Amino acid sequence: MRSMNIYFAGSIRGGREDQERYARIIELLKRYGTVLTEHVGKVNLPASEFRAGRGDVQIYKSDMAKLRRADAVVAEVSTPSIGVGYEIGAAEALGKPILCLYHIGSPKKISAMISGNERLKVVYYREIEELSAVLERFLQS
Repeated sequence: MRSMNIYFAGSIRGGREDQERYARIIELLKRYGTVLTEHVGKVNLPASEFRAGRGDVQIYKSDMAKLRRADAVVAEVSTPSIGVGYEIGAAEALGKPILCLYHIGSPKKISAMISGNERLKVVYYREIEELSAVLERFLQS
């Protein structure tokens, strides 16, 4: 199997409560290729990731370029995020295969726009360890 470019989407400005989960998923994804958005799992993000204003245009352009280069998109959707929803919609428009992951223990409900979209693969999980086989099937198909 050739090395893939994988775009991982997770909440940044919408809330960082799942950051540790993102980091663990990113480590699993690295088995299959380059995670273009590895920064999403980092504890200390650059200030530009949180600052509104001048840096937003650069963030948008950079993320869209990475999304276009991606072979597949994996989005952790347990913490609602307008940005993640936008990335999923853009990836769908680009024809990218998309896997959405929702942690069953989340206090927030998954958006019907995600769970109701038959073009998205949605997986509900309890433990990160369950995702190894899920990611392997998705990324090898």
